[in-house]
This record gives sequence, C-alpha cells and structure tokens, in this order.
Amino acid sequence: MKDYLANEVRNVVVLGHSGAGKSSVVEACLYFTKAIDRYGKSGDGTTALNFDAEEGKRGLSCYCHLAPVEWKNMKINFIDTPGYMDYEGEEVTGLTVGDNALIVVDAKEGIEAGTERAWKEAALKRKLPTIFFVNKIDEEHASFEETYHALRDRFGKSVIPFEMPIMKDGKVVGSVNILRDKAWYYDNHDEAQEVPEDMRAQVDEFYNEIAETIAMTDDELMEKFIGGEKFDMHELAKGLRIGVRSGDIRPVYCGSANNQTGIERLMDLITEYFPSYAEKGRVQARNAKGETLDMETNEQEAMSAFVFKTIIDPFVGQISYLKVMSGVLNSDSQVYNANKGVNEKIAQVYVINGKFQVGVGKLFTGDIGAVVKLQNTETNDTLCTNAKVVTYDPIEFPEPNLGYAIWPKTKADEDKMSVGIRNMCAEDHTIRLDKNAETHEQVLYGLGDQHIDLILSKLKSKYKVEVTTSVPTVQYRETIRGKAEAQGKYKKQNGGAGQYGDVWVRFEPTESDDMEFAEEVFGGAVPKQYFPPVEQGLRDCMEHGPLAGYKVVGVKATLYDGSYHPVDSKEVAFKEAARLAYNEAMPKAKPALLEPIGKVVVYAPEEYTGTLMGDFTKRRGLILDMQMTEDGDQRIEAEAPMAEMLTYANELRSMTQGRGKFTITFDRYQAAPQEVADKVIAAAKEKKEA
Repeated sequence: MKDYLANEVRNVVVLGHSGAGKSSVVEACLYFTKAIDRYGKSGDGTTALNFDAEEGKRGLSCYCHLAPVEWKNMKINFIDTPGYMDYEGEEVTGLTVGDNALIVVDAKEGIEAGTERAWKEAALKRKLPTIFFVNKIDEEHASFEETYHALRDRFGKSVIPFEMPIMKDGKVVGSVNILRDKAWYYDNHDEAQEVPEDMRAQVDEFYNEIAETIAMTDDELMEKFIGGEKFDMHELAKGLRIGVRSGDIRPVYCGSANNQTGIERLMDLITEYFPSYAEKGRVQARNAKGETLDMETNEQEAMSAFVFKTIIDPFVGQISYLKVMSGVLNSDSQVYNANKGVNEKIAQVYVINGKFQVGVGKLFTGDIGAVVKLQNTETNDTLCTNAKVVTYDPIEFPEPNLGYAIWPKTKADEDKMSVGIRNMCAEDHTIRLDKNAETHEQVLYGLGDQHIDLILSKLKSKYKVEVTTSVPTVQYRETIRGKAEAQGKYKKQNGGAGQYGDVWVRFEPTESDDMEFAEEVFGGAVPKQYFPPVEQGLRDCMEHGPLAGYKVVGVKATLYDGSYHPVDSKEVAFKEAARLAYNEAMPKAKPALLEPIGKVVVYAPEEYTGTLMGDFTKRRGLILDMQMTEDGDQRIEAEAPMAEMLTYANELRSMTQGRGKFTITFDRYQAAPQEVADKVIAAAKEKKEA
C-alpha cells in the first residue's frame, strides 16, 4: 500500500442498526477494489472484518474494525462498528476517529433504533458529514421509496436521494443516478443509458431539490438557479462539496452489498464529496500545563497521534490502534507518551486491514494505523514529540450499569480469571470489575446481557476459565431509631493471669454516616488506655448489624461507666466487653434497615415517557424532573431503590425498543419499607443458616 497524504485520506465511520449490512457494505468495497479475493458474509463468519471467533458464533459485529480501501488514488479508511447497543463502546470508538459518517439502512426494515442512534451521535452531536446507504434493495419486500421518505420525515429536508432503483416486475434491475441524469442496468454495468420515462418526473423533482440546496451555498449559483439555468457538473460538484461538508445535504444512495450494486458510485461519492481530515485545518489539544492549543492538520506540524483502541493478541502482544493527528509517524522512531510521561520505541508502523497487519514505513496526518508492543501505552493516550508535548481529550465511553457477581468454578482458575478480565478491560473500556470489600464479591459490569455473555464466552474460549454468576448483593445498611444501654462484662480465668473488662455503653441515633464514639467516664472507673480498645471493639461490631448482618451507621456509642482489675484487665478483654454490650443493647434500640437509593437519569424518545413513568412507580421510584433535550429525547430524572435497578439496563432496552439509555449513581440511604425489610432480613437469615 502506497503512502497517502492528509488530503488523500477519507476516514469514514460506518454506522447503523444491527443487521442492516454495515460489514457487508465494507466487504463489498474491499472485494470490488480487489483488496480481498472472495466476498464473505457476516451471517456465517466468513467476512474479512468479523473474523473474531465470537463474532462468527453470533453472526454479527461485536467490535470496531478497520478496513482501508484504495480508490482512484485516494484512501478510504472504513471504521466498521457494531450496531447492537450492548457494544456501544465500540461505536463510540469509531465515531471518535471518523471524520465522516456512512449510515447503512435496511431497505426492508427502514429506520430502526440503531439508525436513530447513529443519526443523533454522528449528525447532531458530532456534526459529521453524513451519507445514507439504503442496502438490500434487491430483497423481497424491500422499498427504497418508503425508506427514503421515512428518513426524510424523521431527519429533515437535508436528506436528499442521489440515486434511485429501477424496478421491473417487482425486481430491481438497475439504478438511476440523479446527478448524472443517467441509468445503469445490472446486466450492462459499464454503459450509461437514458432515464426511463416513467421515472423522469420523479428524477427531475429530486434533481430540483438538490439544485435548490446547492444554490443556497453560493450567491452565483443562486442567481443561476433563480434564472432557471441548469448547473454544469463543475458547479454541481462545488455546491455538493460545500453542502455535504456543512450538513445542509445528506445524500441518500442505494444498492445491494451482497450483489455488489451501488458500491462503485458510493466510493465515488465518498472520495468526491466527503472532506479529508486535512480540511479541518486545526484540531484542539492541550499542552503540558493543561492549556488549550491548536495543532495544524498537516505534515509540517509536530507529530502527535491518539491511541483509540488496544488489542491484546496472544501471538503478537499488545497492538495499539492510533490516528495521526498531526505530522508524520515513522517506523524505527522514538515518541513520547504525554499521559504517562515516558518515551516509547516505535519499531514498525502498520496499516490494519481486518485481522491483518500490513507493514508501512510511515503514516501521514489523518491516517489510521497501529503499532505493536508499546510498554506503557493504553487507550486514550497521546504519543507526540519531546519537543512539543500535547494531549488530546479522551474518549468518553458509556458507563456500564449491568453487574453480575462472578467467581471461577475452580479455585485454581482465580489468577487466570483476573488476567483475562484485566486484558479485556484494557481492550474494552465499557467493562469494569469491582472487588467489593464489604460483600467480598467480584462484580463484573457491562452494558447489557449480550455484552456480559460476550465477556464470559471470551473468558472461556481465550483464557480457558469458566465462571459462575449471580445477582450481586445489595449493600443495605442498619441503624437505630431509639436509645438503649447495656453492660458488657468479660471475665476469664484459666489459672494464673486472667482477663477482665467491664463497660457500660449507651447507644443512640445520630446523623453521622459512621459510628460516633464518646466517653463520659468519671473517677477513673475505666482507665483511659482502655478507651481505644472499647472504641475498636464497637467499630468491629458495627460491621455486622443485629437485623441482617449489614453495616451499622448513624449510631453514637458513649462509654459512661465500667470497672477494671489492676492485674487481669487487658485491651483484648475490653474489646470483648464492648462486643457484649453491643449485642445486649442494639436489639433494644429499635434497629431499622436502610436501603440504598440511586439517582437515575434516563434518555428516551418522548413516546415512551408514560411507560417509563409507570415503570418507576412499580420500582418504588420517584420522578424528580422531566425536560426535552436538543435532539428531541425526553430526559427523565428520578430516584429509585438500587435493589430495584439491578437489571434495569435490559428492561429499559425492552421498554424503549433499544432507544433508551440511562445513568445511575448512588445518592443516599433511607429507611426501607417494612415489607422490604422483612424480606431482606429473612433472606439473610436463610443464607446464614445455609
């Protein structure tokens, strides 16, 4: 593969709903340009991109993949992303390094949840130039016209068709290119023909829409349009470049990846109208002091590269995927990791094509590639020169909210499980493993059940570890509502020196999140050196409450009397005496169970608002606020018991047909209703007996 300068590269993130044919479109581009010698299919795991064993097993993309395509002296870096919401982290990765977006839509299914998410993220949030490709138009029950009108109704007048299928006896036999005003038939691919008469009126209508939009981009073009003159191809190209780059025009193309139709003109559209990374002119970075500065997007600027993905390969080692943000990255060079403050050695620079790494001498500004075996570099790190130290903002990955307690089936696999999950966390920042000191559980968090299943399946196949899962233990708390006091007297005599400790302790409620300790001992009834052992003994007891064994909070314990023995009194005896006082008094102090309450923020289309509000009521939740967002979603702020939200990630997806997302953070503890407390206490008793 030859070297490509910044103005010769187009970075295109491929988005859409799962099953729309994103990987198939990229596969078709690779096959059409002879980059691969056979056309594979995602469903049977034979594609150049979905090469991972887990993807082959599932018949869909689970990871973000790179596919460089050389086309007419240009290079298109396709960044293929998964469409299923459980792999949203990989989609965000692709969006971060893509400068343009290709949204693939199924001509049978039309707009789906993944289509809407792609539009919001690419076109609305990131303002990326966007093209729609309506795929599978040759399949039964497919309708380009219905799909196009749905896109235009949902996403606005900037959505304009550039190509239309020619139908005969219910089958697609060719297509009309509206810009060129010519028709191509599949049985005679190379020869352009006249537009069929029955399509002339519609083709003219769409051409006028394009011409009117183009006219808005330039005063001279507007005068010509008002005068009724037709634009020549040069004027069309000029106006389209401006319109596509600004987002005023979102072209709609059509074809069939499986039948290789529409692929050639799609690549023409990408290279002709999508902007290169160089056209940005400048990108923002931060210097060593954290101050914002501009880096020029050309080869003359100091080298800087952003690491956006990490792969742990059992044979190659660590592979760091990166995008050159400025300058030139050379093989056999030294770079500086600005995040870690260390130098790294670049032995060889690679271009990634699916599962293959192709060695190249260098990567120019805007290009995407990889380096291997970096010692200290991770995802979100910036590599630069020692002379000009800069960093780029990290990728903001979605927060994993679905957790399962996990443990290996055999004790011997504990280390292998830890290594496997650590490696997967390095590869996927939407995985988190929390080791809970209170419940003694390891809780694995992901974005959904499919994501968790992928992690566990990979643990088994790649790291040879089988694990058991369960719903994680909810961290309840216990407190008291009344006042009680008790004596704790510990006396032990085994012959010789004995042990003696005697305390009177008063327990009462307080506002503290911990235990407050005080002493009111008069006349030296308990010497001061025994105060700390008494406090420590009480704190140890507070770890296990009298109701269900949960940590006790909001209690003030006051040591107010006691006695000691000049010979037999020891620290350990007073700790034990404190325990006896605790066990005696706490059940009399009106103990109560507290449950954790979470602050929840849900984003979903407005039509699901009623369903979501009703669901929160069932979960004993409370709606706090509702607002419309800029992209038309409803933002619902609520609070609910954490115990009721353990599987909410899956249930929200079901309620909103994959269109909703949420965040949850711990807010506070509050008294649990009696029926809830009774169930928790009974379950704890059962567990203890077992």
